[in-house]
Amino acid sequence: MNYGRLALAAVAAWIVDAVYGFIVYGNVLTTDFARYPGVFRPQDAQGPFMPVLFAGILLAMFAAAYIYAKGYEGGSGTQEGMRFGVLIGLLVFGYHGLVSYAVMNLGRRVGAELAIASLVEWTLAGIVIGFVYRPSVQPRQRQVMV
Repeated sequence: MNYGRLALAAVAAWIVDAVYGFIVYGNVLTTDFARYPGVFRPQDAQGPFMPVLFAGILLAMFAAAYIYAKGYEGGSGTQEGMRFGVLIGLLVFGYHGLVSYAVMNLGRRVGAELAIASLVEWTLAGIVIGFVYRPSVQPRQRQVMV
């Protein structure tokens, strides 16, 4: 396993995910979130929690990059990353999106938006991880002729 590239992939995915989150969750969906003040913090109250948010994203990206590296099968990094991202996205879509809708007092629209945004988010993160990660070069084993 190439730990340097793994760390680079995690940090790159962290940066891309933070930008995606700022655009989608921090701007596009804010009016929908504002309809649920008992569930989502108002934007002006989020400041003290931003370090926790970014630390959580970084931790998740390191875990995702590690899982990707352990399952890397040797194909095109970008394609494998996209497949990986879609699978993680489906996991989050179901576990976070649908479960949150079921247990929180959220409307169908915001529940669907969270689920779809998570699927896109993790697909993008997987593509970045797959694009950046490269396995360590393994020396070829020589065949012994007997």
